[in-house]
Amino acid sequence: MMGVLPSQFPEGTDAATLKLDGTETFDLLNVAEPQPRGKARLLIHRKSGKTDEVPLTVRIDTPIEVEYYKHGGILPYVLRQILGMA
Repeated sequence: MMGVLPSQFPEGTDAATLKLDGTETFDLLNVAEPQPRGKARLLIHRKSGKTDEVPLTVRIDTPIEVEYYKHGGILPYVLRQILGMA
């Protein structure tokens, strides 16, 4: 709840199976309007120039967690509530 979007690889997929070595850059797609347990796509841009795509499950599990994420985390959400800004 710190404004970071938690995501989960499909069963059997991890950094080792994707052969990640730390030189990659990533694009996370389909997360503009997150939904509880929604689907996203991770584009992996490899140093070689190759791009791979992996499906992800967004691990925001409840509607209130969506609101926390939209506000940048639970603390900003609570502060906005207190200040009447949400």
